[in-house]
Formats: sequence, C-alpha cells, structure tokens
Amino acid sequence: MKVLITGANGQLGSEIKNLSLQYAELEFIFTDYEDLDISDFDYLEQFVLKNKPNFIINCAAYTNVDLAEKESEIAFEINSESVMNLVAVAEKYQLKLIHISTDYVFDGTNNNPYSENVKVSPIGIYGKSKQRGEQYVLDSSSESIIIRTSWLYSSFGNNFVKTMIRLGRERKEINVVADQIGTPTYANDLAKACLDIISKEEGINKNGKIYHFSNLGLASWYDFAVNIMTIANLDCKVNPISTDQYPTIAKRPKYSVLDKSKIMADFNIEIPYWRDSLINCLKRMEV
Repeated sequence: MKVLITGANGQLGSEIKNLSLQYAELEFIFTDYEDLDISDFDYLEQFVLKNKPNFIINCAAYTNVDLAEKESEIAFEINSESVMNLVAVAEKYQLKLIHISTDYVFDGTNNNPYSENVKVSPIGIYGKSKQRGEQYVLDSSSESIIIRTSWLYSSFGNNFVKTMIRLGRERKEINVVADQIGTPTYANDLAKACLDIISKEEGINKNGKIYHFSNLGLASWYDFAVNIMTIANLDCKVNPISTDQYPTIAKRPKYSVLDKSKIMADFNIEIPYWRDSLINCLKRMEV
C-alpha cells in the first residue's frame, strides 16, 4: 500500500512522518507545496500517474484563521479548490482519500458535543473554505472520508502549546480566553488514528463519510494554558479573560467539542484524554 501525504511539513504531516517507520506495511510519499502543488490539477494528475499511490491523506490546509478574512481567495484555493482536485484524481484512479477538516465548520452555539450529523454553519472565511472542501468530498464517488479535528498542537510547527511555553518563559503573567470551550488534540494521536485506519485494509467509509477526532475531555483555552504552565513547571500566572477582552479579526466558535464515538466504534480506535496527551507531547519536547 503506497500512501501519498500532502502538506507533509505541517504539524500532522510531520507527525505521520515521525510514525511512518512503525507501519512497515505502508510505503509513504511525503510532499509539501514545493514538491506538489495540489491546486494545479494537471501537475497533480501527472504526479499520481508517476508515483501510483493507493491512498491519499490530505494534510495540506490554509489554517491562519484571522488572515483568512483578508486572504479569502488563497484560503478557498487551498482549502476548497485543491480538495476538488484531489477528489477528482481519487475518483479517476480509484484512490482512497482521508481529508482533514476542522471544528470551525460549526458556529459554536451547541451545548453538547457535535456529532457528525449536526448541520454545519461556519462563521468565518476559514470555516467556510473548509466546509466547501468537505462538500467536494461528500459529493464524490471515491472511497473517501473527512476527519474533523480541533485545537491541533504538536512538537512540530507553530501552535498554542509552543506559544504558551515561550510566553511562560518570558513573562510572569498572561491573559488567556476562558469562555471558548473545545478539546486540545495532539497531532501525534490523530496521525496514529489515520495510519491505523489505512493499515486495517478495510473500507474506510463504513458509516458515512464524516468522522470526528480530538482527544477526550474538554477545556477552555485558559484551562489548556494553565495545564501547560503546570506540567512544564513554568512560573507564569494565567488570568482568565472573556472573548470580548481579546478581540480578533475572525470570530471563533464558543463551543466546539466533538463527539468521537463514531470513529472509536467503526475503527476500534482508542483515544487518550487531552491532558495525558499534553504530558506526552511536553515530554517529547523535553520541556
């Protein structure tokens, strides 16, 4: 089984690369924008014909939520039109596809964890661009699934955990939003889930095309920050503030906890509690 990874230099792609040696039955083709521009259909098709993958995991994404409000064309090109190209290639050459999406396809007005059958209602350009990409996957005849995730972090790339560690070393006190609720997700756990799904060599869209994956439990950004400081043993006080006290260009969902029961049942996947995964990540970072 040959697996093409797009966006291989991002957080999730890097974690897949890190785990790849544990999956000897899989052969990997790691690509990023410099190697494979998935917005160019002709180039993508030629790449697929040359390298002959059986599976694609699309980790490529435009993820700057605030900048997307100003760069909507780029956001839609990467998060929507490029996905349309991947879907077209997957259909034409009978490839299987896992496409990574986001909790930002929801408006955040729920009070209970979002299941896969809740109607999407994105509130910003980033969420709207990801939702359109999802629709291309949903409309396709290829054997493909969408995995939505939330609050992704890793020892690779730039993310909330790394920002908090840097601020915790530089300052004695910081303010963090306490009224946005979700679940931090260790990219290593998501990477393992994707590879386990592929390595089972079964049909991937067993029960519809959408699955949710984040770590178990829930937290506010404030809770997340407090735990980072505590586990990393940083002497930095974290003050809880409201969203109104920390204005951003793009509106964020107030509540975006994902219901993971479907992916756990269909693929027999065990998901760690978010704080346990945070401890593992910080150990790996040697913090």
